[in-house]
Amino acid sequence: MDAPPSQEDCAPWLQVQSRLLEAGVHVPEVLALDLEQGFLLISDLGSTPYLAALQRHSAQDRTREIHALYSDAIDALIRIQSSPRHDQLPPYDRALLQREMELFPNWYVAKHLGISLSAAQREVLNQAFERILAVNLAEPNVFVHRDYHSRNLMLIDSPGCANPGVIDFQDAVFGPISYDLVSLFKDAYIEWEEEQTLDWLIRYWEKARKANLPVRADFGEFHRDYEWMGAQRHLKILGIFARLFHRDGKDGYLKDMPLVAKYLRHTCERYRGLGPLRKLLDELENRAVQVGYSF
Repeated sequence: MDAPPSQEDCAPWLQVQSRLLEAGVHVPEVLALDLEQGFLLISDLGSTPYLAALQRHSAQDRTREIHALYSDAIDALIRIQSSPRHDQLPPYDRALLQREMELFPNWYVAKHLGISLSAAQREVLNQAFERILAVNLAEPNVFVHRDYHSRNLMLIDSPGCANPGVIDFQDAVFGPISYDLVSLFKDAYIEWEEEQTLDWLIRYWEKARKANLPVRADFGEFHRDYEWMGAQRHLKILGIFARLFHRDGKDGYLKDMPLVAKYLRHTCERYRGLGPLRKLLDELENRAVQVGYSF
């Protein structure tokens, strides 16, 4: 790892790495370091992310292998969430959750769609944000990886080594327990039938209860938390993908926007409290079509 101190700070990565390693999570090990120059020698987790393995398995309809990969990911996530060392992690609080959702109007709507929200539309969005935040902030809190998805989980083929390898954890926070589950099961880069993700979610919930994690005793309530957490994340991701394109010139994420938008719309259609947001999405879509975009 080459991280010049003037440009990057290795400290957050090192702090989270040590906690995850202590929790029994397979993360890169630090073999040597020179923080003054920003050099770290770390162990190699290979070159096959879950995404590549899942796409290969999906094409071959290898259901057993796909299930095994997700089972391993669930077990690793429970170890992450069970880590007692969440002290000093930044809180995933109202300010941060709100700031993330603001990426949607600022980058997706204004920059990507080229639409200026009216005062009435902005008020609909504000009220939706408040409803989403109320559910998010009522969730029990745990160690949150924050990007626990198929591109940050590595397939480990080495005998005796735990699968998956986990990377890109430097932005970890202490926040809602369902957040990483949304990242994993409502992945922006690969889609599964809801029946399948619901099965995985139930398996997680059962294992989490046995591990004494603070999940809701009622699965219906837990599932609702998960869905509303998804609304927060999907609004954020649409904004991030738009920013990556318009600010950073990275167009590779444009192809992933429709799936994220699909997740968001499906949740809004399911819950009455998100009905006004769904209507706003309809308005944005109708206007976007006129200028050549598809929501």
